[in-house]
Amino acid sequence: MMILLRRPGLQPTLWTLAILLMLVAAPLATIFVDTLSSPAWGEVLWSRLSRNLLWRPLGTTMLIGLTVATGCVLIGGFLAWLVTMTDIPFRRPIAVMATLPFMIPSFATALAWGTLFRNDRTGGGAGLLQGMGLDVPDWLAWGLVPTVIVLTAHYYALAFTVISAALSTVNGDLVDAADMTGASRRRVLFGIVLPVVTPALLAGASLSFAGAVSNFAAPALLGLPVRMQTLSTRLFGMIEIGQTERGYVLAIVLIVVSAVFLGLGNRLLAGRRSFATITGKGSRPRRIALGRARWPLCGAALLICLVTTILPILLLAAASVAPMSSSLFSGWTLHFWIGEASPQFARGQAGIFNNPQLLTALKVTLGLGLAVALVVNAVGILVALSTTRWRIPALTETASQLSFLPLLLPGIAFGAAYIALYGAPIGPFPALYGTPLLLAMALTAATLPYAVQTGRATIAQISGEIDDAARLTGAGFLRRLGAITIPLASKGLIAGMLLTFVTVISDLAIVVLLYTPSTPVLSVLSYRYASDGFHQFANAVTLVILALSVVATVLANLLRGRKGHRE
Repeated sequence: MMILLRRPGLQPTLWTLAILLMLVAAPLATIFVDTLSSPAWGEVLWSRLSRNLLWRPLGTTMLIGLTVATGCVLIGGFLAWLVTMTDIPFRRPIAVMATLPFMIPSFATALAWGTLFRNDRTGGGAGLLQGMGLDVPDWLAWGLVPTVIVLTAHYYALAFTVISAALSTVNGDLVDAADMTGASRRRVLFGIVLPVVTPALLAGASLSFAGAVSNFAAPALLGLPVRMQTLSTRLFGMIEIGQTERGYVLAIVLIVVSAVFLGLGNRLLAGRRSFATITGKGSRPRRIALGRARWPLCGAALLICLVTTILPILLLAAASVAPMSSSLFSGWTLHFWIGEASPQFARGQAGIFNNPQLLTALKVTLGLGLAVALVVNAVGILVALSTTRWRIPALTETASQLSFLPLLLPGIAFGAAYIALYGAPIGPFPALYGTPLLLAMALTAATLPYAVQTGRATIAQISGEIDDAARLTGAGFLRRLGAITIPLASKGLIAGMLLTFVTVISDLAIVVLLYTPSTPVLSVLSYRYASDGFHQFANAVTLVILALSVVATVLANLLRGRKGHRE
């Protein structure tokens, strides 16, 4: 027993496991326990209310998820094939732009869609196209179609990243052998390339599906005005009106839906014998000559990237200074940014930078982003060390599974779990609902998988001999962590902190359930403005979020550059 207690890394691993139990396991266990003896299961599953509470939202959710997953694989796979395996011009700019849509919050793309296509069916202001005299049909302005398009435009970057990485490993000798046999380009694509990247296609589809079914912003902004409900919006509605147990049941259903789809993907992969594309033999990339199709395909790729990255930002910028979206390029004013409150303009609303709530939300959001980025990456390093360096049976595997569990959980369901556990007092500890601490804990847990992945990649590059040498000289764990691990892992930590910060300041699904007027955040403020019909203010706040993301990215690159120069 004493030998086990003296095992290197045991105490830090136990600390790590305790943190993961508190952040991940305990909230999820609570929503299950709270519903076991509740009539909410019967009310949601088989009562007269079930059709509107569960089955219709579930059907809409599944339709959105499957359609978005298909669209993301098609668009992301198409762009990945072009930039990885063909001689298309502007490969590098296309590759960069294809990764950007995921950095733009989905509610920003939804707001941009409304600026362009919104009609006056719901009593609000018309969009640009209707202002130009065009009759925008309801199905294009609201509901299922725009929600699917917006979510596909947001999540195809995930599929592109995964599929392009897989395509880059395809051995050019396979393509050469097919060419020598006279195979057509279509035969090469469907007979060789697609089969060997099947895992990437399934991974891209799974990630896109999980993101789409758990997304709250797009269906809320584009669907709720016409009473289109998904599981995420219905869950939000249940908790907002105080029917928390029904909301917890819907959260469990949402978790199960995501887990089942991801499990099916893994089962399909297990059914195949081999997807190996990297062998011990040397390989070289081979780019397919597109011939006459080279420039038309390049134009199509650039159009997709521009429409999903540059156009939404331009529309939001114009709509934030235009009094009416129907006249987007006339009568511009900075009132929505810096104007004083006036009963003759914008229903008495002051510009966002004259609104005390905006300034408070800005402080809270920046504080949350920085705090969560620091804490989650510190926890990520601990998890990475326990799973890659110390490897203690049972404990290490449990820590690894818990650290990646949030990746499978819809954000709004995660927020519900935190309300269930920490929304009420626990023994001598007060309720955390309405405090920045609860927001920080939930966001830390939700972004943990990204920090762990970054930490693993970084720790793997640091030789364990360095840490062993310091330990033999008597240096304690914290001393070794601060003097050796963190300085050597600084580049990876900066990248992980950037990803966490950008995710936190743009997140809506988790914080929409946890925020209160005393803890406003920018993303919820933008959503509230849009829900109340103040689209110009919503656009302006969204542009502030985008500006913060860009500034954080630039600063992170500068810090990494200086660190690299010193080394």
